[in-house]
Amino acid sequence: MELFFGAFTSEWEQRRAALLHELSVGGGRSTAEEELRRRMKALAELGATGSGGGGGRAPAKTRHAASKNMHGTTAKASMAARPMQVRLAAVAQGSQPAVVKMASYGGGARVGAMLNYVSRGGELSVENENGERIGSREDLAGVRADWDHLFQNRTESRDIGRFTVEITASAFASDDEMHELVRSSLTSGFGDRRFAYAVEKNDDGSMTVHGVVVLRSGQGERLTGDQKAAGIIQARYDASAAASEAAAQFSFQGYGNGVEYGSSKLRDLVESHGGAVRDDRGQPVADDKAAGDLVQKEWRADLHSRKSRDVMHLIMSARAGTDVAAFEGAVRDFLADQFAGHRYVFAMHDPANDPKEAGEGGKRPHVHAHAIVTMKSESGERIETTPAVFRQWRVAMAEKARDHGIAMEMTDRREFASPAAFTRNQVRPVNREGRTEHIGTSEAAQARYDAKRNGRRTLAKSERSREYTVKATQSWQKIAVASGDRSIVAYAAQQRDHLMSGLSAGEAEASSNIVHADFGSKFRANLVTLQNLVLEGDELGETSRTDLEAYEKKVETALFKLERNVAPDDRSDFDEIATLAREHVNQRRELMQLHEQRNEAVAEQGNEDQRRNQRGEVNEQWEAAITKHGEAIVEAANDVLMEIDAAATMLADLEKSEPVHDPETGGYTYAISEKEREETEQLRAKIEQQHDEAISRAARLAIEGNTYIREVAEQDPDLQRAIEQAEKHAQRPEEEKDKTPANVDTVAERQRDLRNDEVERQPNDTEAREAHELASAVDAANRLQDQVAKDKEAAQRGGETTRTDPAQQHIPRLEELEREELAKRERARDDRER
Repeated sequence: MELFFGAFTSEWEQRRAALLHELSVGGGRSTAEEELRRRMKALAELGATGSGGGGGRAPAKTRHAASKNMHGTTAKASMAARPMQVRLAAVAQGSQPAVVKMASYGGGARVGAMLNYVSRGGELSVENENGERIGSREDLAGVRADWDHLFQNRTESRDIGRFTVEITASAFASDDEMHELVRSSLTSGFGDRRFAYAVEKNDDGSMTVHGVVVLRSGQGERLTGDQKAAGIIQARYDASAAASEAAAQFSFQGYGNGVEYGSSKLRDLVESHGGAVRDDRGQPVADDKAAGDLVQKEWRADLHSRKSRDVMHLIMSARAGTDVAAFEGAVRDFLADQFAGHRYVFAMHDPANDPKEAGEGGKRPHVHAHAIVTMKSESGERIETTPAVFRQWRVAMAEKARDHGIAMEMTDRREFASPAAFTRNQVRPVNREGRTEHIGTSEAAQARYDAKRNGRRTLAKSERSREYTVKATQSWQKIAVASGDRSIVAYAAQQRDHLMSGLSAGEAEASSNIVHADFGSKFRANLVTLQNLVLEGDELGETSRTDLEAYEKKVETALFKLERNVAPDDRSDFDEIATLAREHVNQRRELMQLHEQRNEAVAEQGNEDQRRNQRGEVNEQWEAAITKHGEAIVEAANDVLMEIDAAATMLADLEKSEPVHDPETGGYTYAISEKEREETEQLRAKIEQQHDEAISRAARLAIEGNTYIREVAEQDPDLQRAIEQAEKHAQRPEEEKDKTPANVDTVAERQRDLRNDEVERQPNDTEAREAHELASAVDAANRLQDQVAKDKEAAQRGGETTRTDPAQQHIPRLEELEREELAKRERARDDRER
């Protein structure tokens, strides 16, 4: 039972009735239960977010049972949408958008009519949440009874009432005087409620006033629209001053819910009384359009309409030509996934088997499915229907469609500059043959309907939507640059241009506001200067960052000069001008950034190709060396050669601090002290010693049979000389010449052993090779680090700082060289593994 508190005359009676009603239905317990459900819902979300991904896709019934205790929408809130660029690239390749839209809500009393519509009067079978087919009228009638425990059976609010007032008064000099008396009488009884009326003059001189009135007042009092409410209104009128001018008798003939009911009854009043209908402000309501505008535009906010939402009617659709069986499977999985624990039925409307004729609204060219879903689940959870939830539903529908082989993606109208959709309250159908045609109930609604049907490009104007549009523009730009398919490039470029033109139109609109602003003549000159700067910004085209910064400084200077001449009364207008001007500059900056990103993307693609070619050449050389000499030999040689290169690089860096020859004196000029020069020479000597030791190790490897080092030595004179000297020292005395063949055989045998070991360990030697590389790198790094530490301690003992010590100034460079050397080895290893 619903209580209408407007029936009580005093505030304490209303409060007492509200409290008693709440206690009678267990209000306190209900509040606690709702809080518990919200907390459980939050835990379900955390559980869904924290759970890991599973393996294969389970059957629909299994997923249904697994999530019985979890609200369907919340359980799937963790489903991550695909990145924007991935989705848009798929759309450019031909994927269709996912369409999941709300057709209507309904109370339990309307379930039978909704099921009848979905099943085409029982001619189409429907499928429930358990996969059972329901085909007979008797079974459909039983669905309502099965779902009854999930319905609130809440009484709809009484929003609009139809009334009649009999007024007895003397003759009037004019119709305006008559209408003035009628409005005064109605206002005395109805208070600040909105109403419309028509007057009928009777033969006895009295008047009968017919009309419709909003039952809720501005203070929140809602009348019941029945005889009890008429008594309340009558008492208020009799106590007012208007009662002394004319006698009036109030009565109600009915009441209804929502904008639809109010528009229908007001249009009936206009139709029966022609142009004699007026509203509470004395404005005429001439036709059906004016009646619809009055209710939908002016009265809607006062209704606070409440309608029972026990079930919802969802529509999922796909393009014409989509495989019907695959789409039906996708719809089945989508409903089971998102509405687990809820009761629902769905039916496919395929033009091939739709029993309803095209002239009656059937046989639509595209395949679609209708679903009737209970808002409340078996566990008591209610479905949320926010924009974020609808977006999530489209994400889920697209995923299920792809699982069934249908190319489908979630799309956003801001990614295509598509116009906003129109609602049922903004239009009414006029022709249902084929695609239903509508007419707007107001000029704004008609413009919105025309924009949607004609595919007019429009951008959302909110700051958040504008930022989203900029990201979409960048994604289209990246797709156009990265794709090699001409058709995809053309499609992406077209969408990018649409978005950019929309952004430019927004800039033009902002700049036009600046150009047409007028605050008087005392600072008109500065305003003209600012206008010229804004117009100059429109002609900048592809601007560099330097030019944009200069342009921004000019705009700020012009604003500063303009602000000095602003009168206090014009301050708010100036603030608006400054905001628009700075927004214009920010828009130019965003366009400049888009151009930079496009150029960077093109350059990055070219650099990546070059690096890929270089890596390919290095890999080819490495593979050729391994094939020729063996992996073990090449690895051993590579380690020592890298140490030689590292030492040579550090020596080259030290050469930069060599003394400079002075031609005037014939001597050398040092920028450092003698002591610092000596310490630098000591560091150079130690690095040279490490370099010589590395060359000596390389020479020993060559003598021991490393053929890869001998091949490298052919291009390195220093290494070749070291090998020759090592060979001379390795020569045996004259009396041991007879043992030379044995030594040669030993070297050859050792080389063969290395190759055999390399062949034997090739299949499972990756970890060992990596460990060897890491150990070599760590060993070299430790030796250099020890040397650096010793030099640092010596400098500290001498009382010097790194600021005046060139040797210490080289320490960061040495550490950087060590890191670069390690990075080179890692990259070389990665390239070999590829």
